[in-house]
Amino acid sequence: MTWELHLGDCLAVAGRLPADSCALIYLDPPFFTKKRHSMVTRGRDRSFSFDDLWASTAEYGDFLLARIRQFHRALADRGSIFFHCDRTASHIARAVLDAVFGERFFRSEIIWHYRRWSNAQRGLLPQHQTVLWYSKTDSYVFNPIYEAYSPSTNVDQLLARRERDEHGKSIYARDEGGRIVPSRAKQGVPMGDVWDIPYLNPKANERVGYPTQKPILLLERIIQLASSPGDVILDPFCGSGTTLVAAKLQGRRAIGVDVSQDAIDLSRARLENPTRTESRLTLVGRDTYEEADGDALACLRGVDAIPVQRNRGIDAIVPCRDGAGNALVRVQRSHETIPEAVGALQRAAVRKEAARLIVVVTSNRPKDYRPPAGCELVMTAGAAIQAVLDTPADVQPAPQKSLGESNARQKQLRLLGGD
Repeated sequence: MTWELHLGDCLAVAGRLPADSCALIYLDPPFFTKKRHSMVTRGRDRSFSFDDLWASTAEYGDFLLARIRQFHRALADRGSIFFHCDRTASHIARAVLDAVFGERFFRSEIIWHYRRWSNAQRGLLPQHQTVLWYSKTDSYVFNPIYEAYSPSTNVDQLLARRERDEHGKSIYARDEGGRIVPSRAKQGVPMGDVWDIPYLNPKANERVGYPTQKPILLLERIIQLASSPGDVILDPFCGSGTTLVAAKLQGRRAIGVDVSQDAIDLSRARLENPTRTESRLTLVGRDTYEEADGDALACLRGVDAIPVQRNRGIDAIVPCRDGAGNALVRVQRSHETIPEAVGALQRAAVRKEAARLIVVVTSNRPKDYRPPAGCELVMTAGAAIQAVLDTPADVQPAPQKSLGESNARQKQLRLLGGD
């Protein structure tokens, strides 16, 4: 069997493992949150929970120390340990790992960065967790992973080899004939220590309703980085079994341990039918989600507008004055009539509970057109000027406030409750 599960305290189970038997150990222990964690499955037919309750920092530290000593014994000489934690316990974990493995064997502090929904807490929104990486010796498995160059990189300049001159300045290397020496084949940028991997959303295929469940993609990257096919991967706090599933998908053997029978049963079910969520964000990049119309947003320059991505009817949200809700704004496209623009905004605004709907008109407004109730029209400066030019000079009204009134920015401010 390529995997095995053990019910019980990982201190005892790890103590029975042969020395130097595990190539990689990943642990995601309780985070010292001092609370009970629970979650209900999507079908609301089952719940999972565990306690993260401690009397003191010392008690939590002693709990980790005893177990990490056993993990160190079971880890192979070329092996690595990855300790997953967050801001509440990272300092404790670092001290314990330094004591057992030694400061010189600290390899990296990996930042798992993600974006989550906002909350009402007073302070900065937590958007990362930490994975501390230590090796057992200086001779450890490391498989470099490369990423694509950023758009700001002058890739063409990487085609030539560089060297330092007598002043320490980087210059192109040249051969005896003075020709520039080409560089070796480029593989991309070596992966850094900040990993942008999406947090599991509630509808992800791999989500099983276990609290603190991590994405398979995160564990696959760790396993690819510091182990080889056929190696044994140990997760002493396996929970829902994500590490074990990732190990199986990557052709490794896996050992999982947990004190909860529910966790063991869930891990077994996932191993028998592994499911991975394919992340479009990691495949195509976060920038590809930016689909707001640049020309439309240009019409709102100077307005405190929040661009709306991936919406065919709404271009921006503008907060109303004095906290009186939000206005949804659409800019008329060159290919659509004003009624079509109004209709697109109204359809997109269903169930959005907007305080106001505003269409920015970029072409002449039909003389007999009146927008439906609840929708307001404002004209861009260009449209207002064109309307003036299309009106015979002898029937134009006295200018008085017309210039100020035709300015789109001032009109929008008035519509949104400004002066």
